[in-house]
Amino acid sequence: MPEPALVRAVAGHRARWGEPELVVRAPGRVNLIGEHTDYNDGFTLPMALPFDTVLAIASVGDPVDGDVEVVSEGFGSVVIDPAGDPRGVVAWARHIAGVTALLADSVPAAGWRATIASDIPSGASLSSSAALEVGIVTALLARAGVAWPPIDVARLGRRVEHEIVGLPSGIMDQFISAGAVAGHAGLMDCRALTLTPIPLPAGCAVAVLDTGTRRVLADAAYADRRAACERAAAALGVAALRDASVAQVAGLGDATDRRRAHHVVTENARTLAAAAALRTGDVARFGHLMTESHVSLRDDFEVSGAGLDAIVEAARRSPGCLGARMTGGGFAGCAVALVDTDRVAEFSESVLAGYHHDGHTARVWVCGPAAGAAVVAPGDRPA
Repeated sequence: MPEPALVRAVAGHRARWGEPELVVRAPGRVNLIGEHTDYNDGFTLPMALPFDTVLAIASVGDPVDGDVEVVSEGFGSVVIDPAGDPRGVVAWARHIAGVTALLADSVPAAGWRATIASDIPSGASLSSSAALEVGIVTALLARAGVAWPPIDVARLGRRVEHEIVGLPSGIMDQFISAGAVAGHAGLMDCRALTLTPIPLPAGCAVAVLDTGTRRVLADAAYADRRAACERAAAALGVAALRDASVAQVAGLGDATDRRRAHHVVTENARTLAAAAALRTGDVARFGHLMTESHVSLRDDFEVSGAGLDAIVEAARRSPGCLGARMTGGGFAGCAVALVDTDRVAEFSESVLAGYHHDGHTARVWVCGPAAGAAVVAPGDRPA
């Protein structure tokens, strides 16, 4: 069993540069329900995962214009000139360079070096990029002795995605990574920008199901879906699809835009119903809504994939499954299931045996909701 990211990041930093000045962890996330609703001003219900990206960081050089040097396991090393164009650095480091460039308007954000390790599978739709952004913002604010509310941390991360990376994403991933409460999912209102903690009821567990597939060239498809939603909202004369009804959507002339909009409107309703079900402990209702969500994402929004469909079906056939759906942007990566805690072992074994897609092997992680990003002591170890 490999050491956790916290241990690896600190050990690597000590071996390379000495004792870190700060250590920060930021979690990935899994979205329980409410997919492709965030950029439509809608509702979503993610939770932070006990998988972290960890930064061990120390100041070096001028905090205004000194170079930034980062070593990241699995990606290599990079030196970033804070005066340079953050879009010009190697692709994996644009999140780092973007945070450094945009945060410099608020606090001294240059002159540091860091060792980064992560337990979040890359490309699996568990928000490894958002965790990296949130982790760097959290570390640089702490270095400057400044505290921001989670929504402001999330806003800066979203700016990095829009302005530097070039992905027109919503705010869900960064917001839950920054603001999650341990033991709780978060009902997110993406117009009001509020995050309401909702405890997971006793007797159920969340299973993250990795198909082993990874997204390739999916950014264009994501942008296409967002554009379809914006066209539909404009055609209906509403600010965002959050404001539309199923009856209004049925009148849209373009069949593809009508299907995309139908998913968003019904998904918002499902998300609010799912949050209400969690509050009352109705896990059967919650699971049913998850399964409905998958069908809508597959048929109306058309962002599922063969691997995702296969693992969702394997989950639904497995003992103890209350509901299952794809999670994240889609096309590949992970699904999520709600499982009876008394049957977790049976469920996991069944999914591993029952998933068959293009030679891939499934992985199953059963976990509870984690806390959001924080500064941690270098000697801490995850529970």
